Amino acid sequence: MTSRIETYRVSAYNTAKQSENRMHDDTVARRYGFSGGLVPGVDVMAYMMHLPVAKWGRAFLERGLIEARFLKPVYDGETADVTGEEKDGSLTIAVESRDQRCAAGSASLPASAPSVSVADFSETAPAVERRPVDATSYRLGKWLGTVPRAWAGDAAAEYLRDVRETDPVFAQEGFSHPGLVQRIMNKVLVDNAILGPWIHVGSRMQLLAAARNGDELTARAKVTGNYEKKGHRFVELDALVVANRSTPVAHCRHIAIYQPREQAAA
Repeated sequence: MTSRIETYRVSAYNTAKQSENRMHDDTVARRYGFSGGLVPGVDVMAYMMHLPVAKWGRAFLERGLIEARFLKPVYDGETADVTGEEKDGSLTIAVESRDQRCAAGSASLPASAPSVSVADFSETAPAVERRPVDATSYRLGKWLGTVPRAWAGDAAAEYLRDVRETDPVFAQEGFSHPGLVQRIMNKVLVDNAILGPWIHVGSRMQLLAAARNGDELTARAKVTGNYEKKGHRFVELDALVVANRSTPVAHCRHIAIYQPREQAAA
């Protein structure tokens, strides 16, 4: 039996207007065929996470599984409706804005978190000196690391405001929002090359433990795909996100277009 979940409505916010990724800038994004700067995919995925967090609470943060594909842009200031349907213990999730389906995915709660060994993921330092992205930046089989990052106090509260999250499990219990894990995954790309405009197109994240505000997060990522499709250059990552250099918090697969095809001039 399928049951529909109450729609979660968000006023989308482009948190990355000033970021190095100019795909979030209105002028640059229009050169690639968009109406304006894109709300980051990692933040759209954070909107999607509201439904499984509301349903399963702390348990989802400890062992939940979520997948998302980004189909159309979500724009700053637009209304985004996050809808869900529950069937056989899993959620089908969609994000709609401007009468278009912008993202699709699913979430579930495994009986237990899978066992993942830190030793299977090579701890690698990020690039000492980032260089403009080229064929070697994300070479197939290459291991990539990130600069450690932590969100505590005001930074953690600001993030919750930015992604419009009000569930008390975060502010009252001090858990880190799993959307921050997705930000770490983006940093795998950013910390190892100087990119032009680029686009996050999909992710799969198996949570392994609930991170806490102030935990220092890093990623240990292996490049598992690097290919061209329809004029775009894609990279795929298989990564373990680790808290405080010891505790695995998420096993992630991350897909991005790191060199998008520019639209021909009209």
